[in-house]
Amino acid sequence: MLCILGLLVAETGLAHRLRPAIVTVTFDTDGRYTAALQLNLEALLAGIGPEHEDTSQAPQAAAYDELRELPRAALQARLDKFAPRLLAGIALRFDDRPASPQLLQAEIPAVGDIAIERLTTITLAGDIPPGSRVMSWRYEPAFGDSVLRIALPDGTVLRADWLTAGTASTPFELDPALVPVRSTADVFRDYTVLGFTHILPKGLDHILFVLGIFLLSARWRPLLVQVTAFTIAHSITLALSLYGLVSLPGTVVEPLIALSIVYVAVENILIGELRAWRTWVVFGFGLLHGLGFAGVLKDLGLPTGEFLPALIAFNVGVELGQLTVIGAALLAVGLWFSRRSWYRTQLTVIGAALLAVGLWFSRRSWYRTRVVIPGSALIAAVGAYWTVARIVG
Repeated sequence: MLCILGLLVAETGLAHRLRPAIVTVTFDTDGRYTAALQLNLEALLAGIGPEHEDTSQAPQAAAYDELRELPRAALQARLDKFAPRLLAGIALRFDDRPASPQLLQAEIPAVGDIAIERLTTITLAGDIPPGSRVMSWRYEPAFGDSVLRIALPDGTVLRADWLTAGTASTPFELDPALVPVRSTADVFRDYTVLGFTHILPKGLDHILFVLGIFLLSARWRPLLVQVTAFTIAHSITLALSLYGLVSLPGTVVEPLIALSIVYVAVENILIGELRAWRTWVVFGFGLLHGLGFAGVLKDLGLPTGEFLPALIAFNVGVELGQLTVIGAALLAVGLWFSRRSWYRTQLTVIGAALLAVGLWFSRRSWYRTRVVIPGSALIAAVGAYWTVARIVG
């Protein structure tokens, strides 16, 4: 129970999750480059760093809320003062030479509903040094993650990288046609890691859904069947969404995902044992979760030439993340029960042994009353809170 509580992060009504800056770099035939940064300007100005998952967790939350209420002109004035700091935090290099981009303009949306995140687009530009062959990008660690996209003038994305705070991109080859310098194996590795990290540690709602599946029956075979059904389902809607065949706004998808957590947890309490329809229920909710995953990859912008391997790798990473959550849950059960006063045998704390202990205890008659019901009740409560919070904004 304490392990589950430790995973939960309360979302306040006006909290905004900190998303990476989306940086799209294009090159002109006249030897110039343009970098368009789409970011949460208010969070950047308030100094809210990547150590916080959303704005409500930061000590600067009040300052952020004040910035959210500023009209365009006032926020532009704040940006003008911050511009030297922003440019100093961007390391754009051609070969081994640092570039000095200029800030051309900032497109700041109107204030509108302050419960909705306002994304500003800042355009930088400069000259490509003569003879340059490769380009690299690095965003200052204090500014958080960034997604670097290399695109043609017509908008075609040639390559996209999700870079954690302070990580420099691998070089992009500029000649003859901005061909990416990385193999299919590199693409598979990068997107597998992205899929895994979208579950652990970033996907708290998906973690609770998987834990809800785990609690009803901790036997490996039905667990693997359900998790695999979930993965197949979200793979279908993820692909359809990325191809533009299915689309639902986040304001609809996110509350429904939270509601799916409530349903699975309540079902755990009411039915008492695994039923045949459970796999189909999980499959149906997997279709819904796939639309949530699509938002991540849409922000990233899958490169045209890497679409299929990147999509497959992302799903592999998600599956590995889900299996890790289940393994950790079994290990936690083994650890907790191995320390009860009536259990005094010496147990070497080895992962395989603890997993076996967790499986064994999950089949005891009292496992339901001591673990399944209270754990499911907690998950249902959190899911219900998220549902309401995401509906009201």
